[in-house]
Amino acid sequence: MDRELKRQGLKTRQGKLAVMAAGSLLLLLSMLASVLWGLHQFGIKDLWLAYSQFDGSNAHLILTTVRVPRALIAAAVGAGLAVAGAIMQVVTRNPLASPAILGINSGAVLFIVISLAMFGSALTMSGMVWIAMLGAAATALFVYLLGIRSGAQFEPIKLTLAGAAVAAFASSVTSGIMLINKQSLETALFWMIGSVSGRQLDHLLIVLPYLVCGLLLAFILAVPLNVMALGEESAKGLGQRMGTVRIASAAAVVLLAGSAVAAAGPIAFVGLIVPHLCRALVGQDHRWLLPYCALAGALLLVAADVASRFVLMPKEVPVGVATAILGTPVLIYVARRRKHDS
Repeated sequence: MDRELKRQGLKTRQGKLAVMAAGSLLLLLSMLASVLWGLHQFGIKDLWLAYSQFDGSNAHLILTTVRVPRALIAAAVGAGLAVAGAIMQVVTRNPLASPAILGINSGAVLFIVISLAMFGSALTMSGMVWIAMLGAAATALFVYLLGIRSGAQFEPIKLTLAGAAVAAFASSVTSGIMLINKQSLETALFWMIGSVSGRQLDHLLIVLPYLVCGLLLAFILAVPLNVMALGEESAKGLGQRMGTVRIASAAAVVLLAGSAVAAAGPIAFVGLIVPHLCRALVGQDHRWLLPYCALAGALLLVAADVASRFVLMPKEVPVGVATAILGTPVLIYVARRRKHDS
């Protein structure tokens, strides 16, 4: 009974706001830890001096050009991937849907690697953003066409299998191109690893407008997504324009996933883990679920990045590896639970 009362209390408006405030504070603390902790340890005073004196010291360079951009990029990418995963799961009616599981991340990386092989150093960061979004859009459309049946109805299992197949195909082609064109190997690896290490603040500033537009579009779609979650027939009976909502949802996912890949490479499982955790807290109402996903996704990726620095000290594990270790058990759990429910 006490547990049920706690669950009900959390699902009140006051409970949701309180948890969101606590999560925001925890995110700020995690970002501060990301800036201060690592191979080189710093204190609050070092951070203050780095931005007040600009003395060109070792601490100043590490904090301003490495640590702060890294924390900001991790938070932005985590938020974008988590919200994209939440949208995909309700639109496709597939609890396993995420940018990584359905091959969208792999498709975006494939387009980037092809462009690097063709244009090399002439390709700018701004151009990579558009190429990543084009790859994400093309992959999403292809997986959608493979995963639908007659009447434009989604078949969740078929969609998941199609996404896995496309992801494997894109990864194989990417590896083949890198072996053939060795000149682009080093640059391509920078985007394939799935890491926020080595990224600069300019990377974030270029993708930030697209991430913000994707998040705003996602929040605008919160109410239509609530209606869509009721089911195809119910949504149509309530006057929902399914085609319009799907197109707008796809645009939001492409903006979010494409920007995330362009900034940090293909980081897996954030879009799968976070929506399920947030639904356990706030339920299915996307007016709360999407902001919670943005906050929890940012927190997860920042915390995973901090933890990855201490696994093989003094070397660092790419944050994509850390999220994969966390996400694999969740993927198995969700798949087994869905099989049991069926």
